[in-house]
Amino acid sequence: MRQQRLWAVLTVAGLAVAGCGSAARTQSSSGGSHQKLVVWDWKSGEPAAADYIEKAKADFATQHPGVTVEFVAQPFDQYYTLLGTAIQSGKGPDVMLFNGGGQIRDRVDALLPLDQYVAEDKSRLAGWDAFTKDGKIYAAPVTLQGHPIYYNKTLYEKAGLDPANPPKTWDELVDGCAAIKKATGAKCFALGNKEGAGIQFFMSGLGSGILTPQEYDDWIAGKRDWTSPHVRRIFELWKEAQDKGLNTDGANSTAMFSDIFTVFETGKAANIIGLMSDIGHWKDFGEFLPADKIGVMQAPVDTDGATPSLPYDGGIGYAVAKWTKDPKLAADLVRSLTSTGALTAFYSKAGAIASDTTIDVSQAGPAVTAIVQEIKTGKPALHVALSSKTLDLMGRLSQQLLSGSTTVDKAVEQLAASDRAG
Repeated sequence: MRQQRLWAVLTVAGLAVAGCGSAARTQSSSGGSHQKLVVWDWKSGEPAAADYIEKAKADFATQHPGVTVEFVAQPFDQYYTLLGTAIQSGKGPDVMLFNGGGQIRDRVDALLPLDQYVAEDKSRLAGWDAFTKDGKIYAAPVTLQGHPIYYNKTLYEKAGLDPANPPKTWDELVDGCAAIKKATGAKCFALGNKEGAGIQFFMSGLGSGILTPQEYDDWIAGKRDWTSPHVRRIFELWKEAQDKGLNTDGANSTAMFSDIFTVFETGKAANIIGLMSDIGHWKDFGEFLPADKIGVMQAPVDTDGATPSLPYDGGIGYAVAKWTKDPKLAADLVRSLTSTGALTAFYSKAGAIASDTTIDVSQAGPAVTAIVQEIKTGKPALHVALSSKTLDLMGRLSQQLLSGSTTVDKAVEQLAASDRAG
């Protein structure tokens, strides 16, 4: 079931060519014509998103009753490849879903700036920066995506640790994990890095405890100093955690999505750097762990002067293709997909931390309450500032660091070169 929730259940055959929109006018059975918008995403085929999609469609239908909306759910592991083909041909969906950060910023030439259409939504929604390039907005955020450090309070209790007072420093974390392993046999971190995504979670989840505030802000602003000892320290700790046996076994052969989350839920690891959208998060873990046993801690401090903060950005957001025939119509659909009613349904059913700051989450439990409180002082996630090319390289190098086939110095040198090249 978890796999079905993550990867769309529809097959890819034919979708890349069948799901073309451009606000087309199609012939009706009565001889007239009506408009049609096509949406590509990887969410609409998931049961947890069904209520959200229906609410959004209903909201749009009240404004445009004569327009048909077709959602084409593509499999996530092939999504950006299919989207790239559509972009190259200049034909494809009218509206498309993106992850925030490099995935959308690398493709803005094919997208329509939305600033004039979403001005009324700016104060209600958070997470815009992840979908912005050169001062222009290219997608409206649906969820907020971040990397809280979740911990299993039951394991902490069994080790004689205070679950209400999680470790504040890296050394405290390592010492606490030693006590947990001795008492329960559980590892410190649940880690899946088969896709190379584990390093992204590690960098962003722990980075605010390693970089100084100025280094952190400079990194996000594009002034990244890869020669900094603190930047190097991120990768040293990545390797050190593996070498000291803090990670669950077989990290490079374990999928982040979604095998590793089950490892945490079933008590085989005390901590996991998870998500706050609609998978690998507080509600997911609640299927196995009582809500009051799921903790959220700030990044443990490893550098004097570091100031821990919740790393988050806009998670996923809908954009409008430049080739759509009716930009305002497509933008109205995006606004329906980010309406309060639709996003409330997504939060209620899937547990996603929605971009809409007006949604009441007070009944969700202590973990989500802690996350939402930290949003006020949170900062963008470190890995989201990197290009998709550099992220791909970092994923490969992270696997080599875990296996011992490269060194921290060589990895950082390659990443610096990639980042400079853009």
